[in-house]
Amino acid sequence: MTDPQPPRPTDAELAILRVLWKRGPSTVREIQAALVDDGAVSGTSVLKLLHIMAGKGLVHRDASARAHVFTSRLSEQQTQAQLMDHLVDGAFAGSAARLALRALASRPSSAQDLAEIEKLIERFKNRKGGER
Repeated sequence: MTDPQPPRPTDAELAILRVLWKRGPSTVREIQAALVDDGAVSGTSVLKLLHIMAGKGLVHRDASARAHVFTSRLSEQQTQAQLMDHLVDGAFAGSAARLALRALASRPSSAQDLAEIEKLIERFKNRKGGER
């Protein structure tokens, strides 16, 4: 049996997860320093958020050392996929195409981004039977 997916992270929790994805396993002090530099989350709320996130299953806490070390339970790609699934299902009635069109219409895309999108479209067109 596989572990159930943890709940979707809040914006503040995502800020902490971004630090963990970038830095890897980190102490509260290291996470606080990165977040205060970015202005994303106040330093005093980081510890409280990390405890909440551990309870939700978003992070793992290693308490074997004096300074607890936190790691993200899911990779950045797994979390993005979870958030994307929720967004596509909830806001775009299950249509990834509508999401992509809205994303492209809402902000300018670089030539490099557009070239990557074109390659992805070609790759999907060339797959047999619509396999993913």
